[in-house]
Amino acid sequence: MELISSKLNIDFVGFRKWAYVVSLATLLVSLGFLVTKGLNFGLDFSGGAVMQLRFPGPAPIGEIRTALGRIGLGAAVIQEFGAPEEILIRLHQEKDAKEHEASKVAQKIMDVVTPLATTGKVELRRVEFVGPQVGRELTVNGIWAVVYSWLAILIYVGVRFEFRFAFGAVLALVHDVFITMGFFAITQKEFSLVVVAAILTIIGYSINDTIVVFDRIRDETKRLRNQPLETIINEAVNRTLSRTIITALTVVLVLIALIFFGGEVIHDFALTLLLGVVVGTWSSIYVASPIVLEWERWRGGKTSS
Repeated sequence: MELISSKLNIDFVGFRKWAYVVSLATLLVSLGFLVTKGLNFGLDFSGGAVMQLRFPGPAPIGEIRTALGRIGLGAAVIQEFGAPEEILIRLHQEKDAKEHEASKVAQKIMDVVTPLATTGKVELRRVEFVGPQVGRELTVNGIWAVVYSWLAILIYVGVRFEFRFAFGAVLALVHDVFITMGFFAITQKEFSLVVVAAILTIIGYSINDTIVVFDRIRDETKRLRNQPLETIINEAVNRTLSRTIITALTVVLVLIALIFFGGEVIHDFALTLLLGVVVGTWSSIYVASPIVLEWERWRGGKTSS
């Protein structure tokens, strides 16, 4: 693997300014949508109830939506769940809503949708309720989980390497997280705890990829002691490129299979992770490593060590 990458001589550092433009533009667009449109928080964060129903045949979603509108639930979100026979009904609750009130609403829904089944009966497969207070706590905990992971990585990389490496690694992770969240703001796909779990997984994947490059930079610094830092970084990235591509491609193939064949439960996790793998691979090459070089130039240090 190393033998293949050592034959490459791509000037990654020379392309870094163009890469900065791409990353900065993507990041600004993501932040813009996060500020203006925000995230479409799922019931895990906003609070509410979700019902999973199974019909004996294809569910008449249009008729169900009309029926729910007649009982004052026109804002309910109705969607297929893995098969035409199964649907999810999502209800956002008011801030003072109680669980027993959601149970009453669930019974009302069953009363109006059951007659819509032409043959057989409608099966209530699950009902879940998340109170608004719990949703707010989950939102805060999710934010802190990401922040704590950044801090832990900052300390770890700073101890294992140097602070300049830690700064580049964390900046790359911030880049990855906000671009991934920006995708959800742009598409308005539901942002749930599953997505938060995927984002934390992306952080782990991306920092692992970055540390592999950093390890090689440290080795090449000893081997190419008299060479400028630009040459050392280029050599390190080229020598690890085949490993990076093979690892990313293997993960991507698995995630594509999960997206198309894994069902609705795993779909959002796999989709988020797929985006994160692509963005994380980019940031390991064009954000984390070049930031080390920019740091040295900003300090006025020697770029030949």
